[in-house]
Amino acid sequence: MAEFEKPHSAGRQSPPTERVVQVLDYLVARPDQRFGLSELARTLEISKPTALGILTVLADRGYLTRDDAVKTYGLGPALIAAGRAAQRGFAVGPIARAQLEKLSAEFDTTCTASAVVGDRISVLEVTGPEGIRKAAKVGQVYPFAPPVGLMYVLWGSDHDLESWLAREPSLPVRLDRDRLLTVVRDCRDAGYLVESLDPIGQRLHTLMAGVVTHDLPSEVRELLGEMVSSLGERVYLGRDISSDDEHPVSLIAAPTYDAEGHQALVLTLYVGGSITRSEIERRATALVAAADAVTAEVGGRAPVRSH
Repeated sequence: MAEFEKPHSAGRQSPPTERVVQVLDYLVARPDQRFGLSELARTLEISKPTALGILTVLADRGYLTRDDAVKTYGLGPALIAAGRAAQRGFAVGPIARAQLEKLSAEFDTTCTASAVVGDRISVLEVTGPEGIRKAAKVGQVYPFAPPVGLMYVLWGSDHDLESWLAREPSLPVRLDRDRLLTVVRDCRDAGYLVESLDPIGQRLHTLMAGVVTHDLPSEVRELLGEMVSSLGERVYLGRDISSDDEHPVSLIAAPTYDAEGHQALVLTLYVGGSITRSEIERRATALVAAADAVTAEVGGRAPVRSH
């Protein structure tokens, strides 16, 4: 198998922008509290003049409110408008949740809805049985770059797939293009993906939540890369589950589509154990039906593919 070729690196970071985001992140995580300039500057390790400039502009624009009597800051009304705009962009969220809750109840497991937001994969909805630790959390993010993210371009266009492959990999990765194209054809024909249960791969996926892997030392990245199989290797093909023996399955995933026929959310149903072919098909059928229901309710349509 050929070694994956790295393209040019992404753009530079912007420290001033990061400080603005740092302030907003801190306040969003504490929506019921208000903070003074000195406290915010000290906690976030930002100089008082810089913090004052950030807070003043955000307050002027309505993203924060300032209580002049006690000189404290809190979240502002402009964030409501921004949140609603974002929600419209992901209007399928509440609709998807209703479908996921049905699946979680039927199969007694965690289900999620996730999507690519900017240059990260974000978990947007999570449902599951009460009192049981869920396999994912709302707000978790993952790098959208090989080897992570195949299912977010799998049912899109060939251009989407190639654009993802051209991204600088988050870890060193091997590309077996023949295997990958077979996985793409198989999953597009089936309408869903079945991922094998690989304890090492699962552990790696958990460790990568929220991690910027490019910041890791090169030796660590190479070591992690050695744990990663070639792209698509953890996906079962139809021929892999032709018998009704039990197969170790991590999760099953299916796409939703928007009005232009572009892949939108990915719905996942976690398995985390060995199940038979007939059980795989039963769960996959239910998941695809849920995804199709979401697509229909938001006025979406599946893409028309040429063969």
